[in-house]
Amino acid sequence: MTKVTVSLDSDLAIEAMLLSGTRSPQDAVELIVRDYLATGRRTEARTGDAADAHRVGQGRPATEEG
Repeated sequence: MTKVTVSLDSDLAIEAMLLSGTRSPQDAVELIVRDYLATGRRTEARTGDAADAHRVGQGRPATEEG
């Protein structure tokens, strides 16, 4: 896998290390990015995407008020 170098403000790197519980800024950023991506995939799996829009709103009977 190709490596990428990213420069961060030291305060941001320390904050990431504290949140992730790591001693290395590189490990902290990697863990946070992996978690962010995994969260996005779980959300897509639960809510679907634009191609699933045909399932919402069709087939429901109209509610009678009165």
